[in-house]
Amino acid sequence: MVDDSTSTVSQEHALELHDLVRRLFPICRSITGDGVRATLRMLQDYVPLTIHEVPTGTPVLDWVVPREWNIRDAFISDAQGERLVDFRRNNLHVVGYSVPVDLDLSLAELQPHLHSLEDMPDAIPYVTSYYEERWGFCLTQRQRDSLVEGAYHVVIDSDLSDGSLTYGELIIPGESEEEVFLSTYVCHPSMANNELSGPVVTTFLARWLADLPERRYTYRVAFVPETIGSLTYLSRHLDELRRRVVAGFNVTCVGDDRAFSYLPSRRGSTLADRAALNVLRSSHPEFIEYTYLDRGSDERQYCSPGVDLPVASVMRSKYREYPEYHTSLDDLSLVTPEGLQGGFDVLRDCLELLERNRTYQATCLGEPQLGRRSLYPTLGTREVHADVGELVDLLAYADGQTDLIGISDTIGVPVKRLYPLASVLLAAGLIREVTSEGRT
Repeated sequence: MVDDSTSTVSQEHALELHDLVRRLFPICRSITGDGVRATLRMLQDYVPLTIHEVPTGTPVLDWVVPREWNIRDAFISDAQGERLVDFRRNNLHVVGYSVPVDLDLSLAELQPHLHSLEDMPDAIPYVTSYYEERWGFCLTQRQRDSLVEGAYHVVIDSDLSDGSLTYGELIIPGESEEEVFLSTYVCHPSMANNELSGPVVTTFLARWLADLPERRYTYRVAFVPETIGSLTYLSRHLDELRRRVVAGFNVTCVGDDRAFSYLPSRRGSTLADRAALNVLRSSHPEFIEYTYLDRGSDERQYCSPGVDLPVASVMRSKYREYPEYHTSLDDLSLVTPEGLQGGFDVLRDCLELLERNRTYQATCLGEPQLGRRSLYPTLGTREVHADVGELVDLLAYADGQTDLIGISDTIGVPVKRLYPLASVLLAAGLIREVTSEGRT
C-alpha cells in the first residue's frame, strides 16, 4: 500500500525542485560573469553557499582564468528595424563570449557568423568561443532559411574585460574528516537538463544532508563553471581533496524522465562506483552503463592522472546522448518534476549507502543459535529459509572483510533491506563492526 502522506511530500518536493529550475532558467550564464553570480545568489536562498572570486589571469594548473564576459543585449535586425534574431527572446541566440559589435552587413557578410542545425530545423544550437575572440549568432534553420538578400544591422552589447571567475562552495561537517565530494556546474545559458538539473538537485541534496541528525562523512559541495571552474577548484584544493575524499559524484543531466545512466570513474572500482552500481542495479536495472571513454564533463578533471579522485556520475539522459542536448529544445518541458525527483532519489540513495555502508564480523564460530534469540522459527518447515534467508545470508558473509555493498552484490538483495537486518544482528551481539584499522 502506498503511504498517501509520503506520496504527497514527494510530489511537493518534486514541484519545489522544478520551481527552482524554472526560476533559474532565464538567467544567461557563462563560464564567468554576472549570470553565474545571480545563479549562486539564488541558490544561497536554499543552502549557505560561500561564493569565491578568482581574478582574471590567475594560473590554474595548465590553464589561466580568462577575462570576464557579460552581455546586456544582442540582435540582428532588417532594413525596417525589425529584430529577426533577438537575445532577449532566447539567450542561446548569441555565441557565448562574443565580442561587442555594431555593424551593417549584407547577408553574404553575415552568413559566416551564423550557426544553425540543418537536421534540427526548429532548434537553436548552443555555441561558444571562450578562448578565441569572435562573434556570432545562433538561430533555427527555419529562421536562417527565411533571411533574404539585403542589409542587416548587427549589435552585440557585451563586455570582455578583466574581472574574475566565480564559484560556490559548501562544507557540511560530519563525524569524520573523510569527505564525500559533490560537484556540479553553473555555466550554461537557458538549458534545463544539461545545465540546471545538476545544480538544483545538488542544492536539494545539500539541504537534505544538512538536515540529517548525524553524518558519518563530511560533505564538500562545489558549484563551478565546467572545465575551467573544476580546474580552478583543483588548483586551490588538490592536496586536501586527494587526502580526504573517499567518494564523489559529478552531478549533471538528472532531470528528464528517461532511463538512468552511469559513467564510472577512470579507475572504475572506487567506493563511489560500487555505491552507484549497487543502487542502480536494485532500483533501476534498465540503466545504461557507459565507460570512462564516454566521459565529457568535469570527471575529466577530477579523475585525471595525478588527481585520481574517486568521482563517478549518475545521470538520467547522459550529455551528448539525447537529441535535445546543447539546443533550445533542452527546455522546461524536457525536465519534469518527476524526472528531477527521480534523479534526487537515486543520488540520495547513493549517499545514504555511503553513510550506512559498514564491514561486519560475525561473533560466533559456526552458525549461532538464532531460535533462542527469537530470530529463527522454532518449527522447521520447507519455508523456513525463505522467511529468514536474507538474515542468515548476511551472517554468512559477515567475515570482517566484505562490506554491506559487497554482501548485497553477492546475495542479490537490495542494500536497503540489509540495513534493518544488520541492526537486528548488532543488537543481538551476533556481529560487530570492523573499522578500516580492524578495531571495533
